[in-house]
Amino acid sequence: MPLSEYEQRVLSQMEQQLRSDPRLVSTFTSEQRYSGRRLALGTLAVLAGLAMLVGGVAASLVWLGVLGFVAMLGGVMLAISKPRHAAPKAPVSRPRGGRPAAPRGGGFMHRLEERWDRRRDERGR
Repeated sequence: MPLSEYEQRVLSQMEQQLRSDPRLVSTFTSEQRYSGRRLALGTLAVLAGLAMLVGGVAASLVWLGVLGFVAMLGGVMLAISKPRHAAPKAPVSRPRGGRPAAPRGGGFMHRLEERWDRRRDERGR
């Protein structure tokens, strides 16, 4: 079943937005996804957790088995997580009211309202 003209237009707009999204582009084009150190430490934690799990089952110590499972889970999470690069944060300027200033572009709610208005206008045509 072919797409309607409206669906084709919406699909092409989505493609353009995805291509111009810098965060998405950097996510898929990052050269270093995993740190070797994190992968090695995660693997060691998984192996140690597996040993604790098997030892807990063999000795009928439930707490040791649970601790081994948690260690294995933590090791996997450590191994697959990306290293965080700490970027210096810009100071937040606060107006007189004490609330943080809205980011340029009007903030999240403003953008949502604009999208809603655009969709409503497109459907009204």
